Amino acid sequence: MKQATRAAELYARALQVTPGGVNSPVRAMKAVGLEEPIFAARGEGAYLEDVEGRRYVDWVLSWGPLIFGHADTETVEAVAAAAREGTTFGTATEREVELAEEIVDAVPSVEMVRLVSSGTEAAMTALRLARAATGREPFVRFRGGYHGHADPFLSEAGSGVKTLGIQATGEGRVVPYNDLDAVDGAIEGAACVFVEPVAGNMGVVPPGEGFLEGLRRLCDASGALLVFDEVITGFRVARGGAQERYGVLPDLTVLGKIVGGGLPLAACGGRAELMERLAPVGDVYQAGTLSGNPLATAAGLSVLRRLTPEVYLQLEHKGRRLDEGLGPFGRFERVGAMATLFVDDYPALFRHLLERGIYLAPSQNEAMFLSTAHGDEEIDGTVDAVAELFS
Repeated sequence: MKQATRAAELYARALQVTPGGVNSPVRAMKAVGLEEPIFAARGEGAYLEDVEGRRYVDWVLSWGPLIFGHADTETVEAVAAAAREGTTFGTATEREVELAEEIVDAVPSVEMVRLVSSGTEAAMTALRLARAATGREPFVRFRGGYHGHADPFLSEAGSGVKTLGIQATGEGRVVPYNDLDAVDGAIEGAACVFVEPVAGNMGVVPPGEGFLEGLRRLCDASGALLVFDEVITGFRVARGGAQERYGVLPDLTVLGKIVGGGLPLAACGGRAELMERLAPVGDVYQAGTLSGNPLATAAGLSVLRRLTPEVYLQLEHKGRRLDEGLGPFGRFERVGAMATLFVDDYPALFRHLLERGIYLAPSQNEAMFLSTAHGDEEIDGTVDAVAELFS
């Protein structure tokens, strides 16, 4: 009789106490033909180890936050030092101020910022602010984008919603990405246009030439605000995010992932006159018990303060090596340190690589994420394994 694996035992237990056995649907593996998720035990640098002791080159990196890889020493030490002083206070702390200053310094359009605990919260806050500032309710968003699991954003969304084929209801005038004519036809009376400046939840899809500039122009003409969801792109495609890389400034910006250094933290930021609509100085209410958590701000500061131009040059070099290696085997799209290899049979690719100790996102709708911990060995090993499948 075959003995159950540790992962199978954990999954059976999880199914009894957690819907689907996972705490986020994107962790499920059925879309790529596996019955149970990976149960992680530890990570180090570019590698993830599961509860069976199997080691994988990790191109998921917790869906993007770990720009310096797993268990980065400086981040871990910063969090440990913060924890010794207390894990949460529910009142203001010095590190909240310091992290807000780092964000304002880095992100070109942001003059003030409100820290929250998740990207969903930050997106909700941005939408509420846009509606209050304009006095309008409708808004424009893009098919295949993902802005968290709040009701207004879910219909025709990307990420796990698309992967699982869920028909969710939502609000918003949903138009195709990279289609300015469609935006022009939908923007009248809208509070805002909500967009991932580089799509990362239908796989990586770069903005077409003139697309972001066109959105800025249409928003200015109509009175709508332009909101960039930079949860994925923020601090990843450049220190100042996609708005730095492409030179187009939004009115409001949503941040997450890297901004928290791998701990639960996100932010909504923008021009001061907009942000000052938030309570306690303004009439738009938003609050959170764990907002600006001292462990998360310590992690975020540790990471953001090390994001030098040299880091991005290093990541760009690694990305070009992936371009050259993976380009022959499908459509390889990359912007900075995020990428997707589009192939006809992604589940087969996923299983093939997993068997060879390489972990991709379990969905074609997600991205690969590069870190400073990925080196030539990990890149070459990944390219060789993909080549083996297609040989």
